[in-house]
Amino acid sequence: MKAKNSLANPNKNRSPRHRSREFALQALYQWLLNQDDAAVIIEHIRQAHGFTKADTDHFIALVSGAIGQADSLRDAIRPHLDRPLEELSPVEHATLLIGAHELAAHPEIPYRVVINEAVELSKSFGGVDGHKFVNGVLDKLAARLRPVEVEADRATP
Repeated sequence: MKAKNSLANPNKNRSPRHRSREFALQALYQWLLNQDDAAVIIEHIRQAHGFTKADTDHFIALVSGAIGQADSLRDAIRPHLDRPLEELSPVEHATLLIGAHELAAHPEIPYRVVINEAVELSKSFGGVDGHKFVNGVLDKLAARLRPVEVEADRATP
């Protein structure tokens, strides 16, 4: 998986939390393809170039949470898909798992931030219009998982 905006690009200003999401995407991509143990994947990714600039705690929470709750996250995502889950690209699948996990388990992160970050991951790593698909799915999921927050946001002019 190669990013259009390489992780090794030192001139790109990304927050430690954004970097943790990029590395979590790589970890979940690896997990989806190989079904390796989460701890092994986490340790492998932690050795990657540039990882020291990532938010390690958030990275571990994302990977552990997304893998540990994969079945329930997929169940939450599935009703909002326009095709079977098995037809998603690994990048879309991993991005949706990260976004769904953050929506479900990290209420301190505003839902719009979760969606925007997932869209950025999709733009950097995914197919041409994958970000539109990810945006639509997570927007619907946010309305279901965080109805009060979403309604309050939408009511604000």
